[in-house]
Amino acid sequence: MAQTPLTSRPLDLVYFGFFVSHIFASLCIDFQAIYPSALVPGFLRTFAQWYIHTSNDPFIGGMFGNDPLIWFKSFLCLEVFFQFPTFFIAARGLLNDSKKIYVLMLVYGASTATTVWPCVWTLLATPEPSPAALASGIATLSSDQRVMLLASYVPFFLLPLLMTVDVAFRLHGIVGEALSTREAVKRK
Repeated sequence: MAQTPLTSRPLDLVYFGFFVSHIFASLCIDFQAIYPSALVPGFLRTFAQWYIHTSNDPFIGGMFGNDPLIWFKSFLCLEVFFQFPTFFIAARGLLNDSKKIYVLMLVYGASTATTVWPCVWTLLATPEPSPAALASGIATLSSDQRVMLLASYVPFFLLPLLMTVDVAFRLHGIVGEALSTREAVKRK
């Protein structure tokens, strides 16, 4: 079967761009929390500090502070050991029009959508600043911060969710075709 160019497969092109761009986002932002500080260039450290100060991101901010959310830290471990290698494998597979990566993409999409959903839900549930909230010391988000954070997190929920559904249908078609072929061979 001839390889279809990536540019002729619009969703695969979107997935490819997502995986490749996520490599840099993970290396430059997400993984800073686990790097020795001497290895982080000053401009990246400054960017992370600006982002945390501007957005009041409770997840990334917690990773850089003294009070990391343990469940979020477990998601960072998942990103390091599963998602990050998947970015390379999936990007290469998409570039080569390999159907063999569909199972990995399905697992990645489901896993990622599942781990980003609690972040989105937490952002939606975090109260706005009020005298009572500030006095209690709980995390708060202004309306602008919430919009900024949702604009950052929601695409990382929706695209993996789309990938999960899309690749599940692709696999359903492949499995259905294989079963039909097997049945046709049995009948001969």
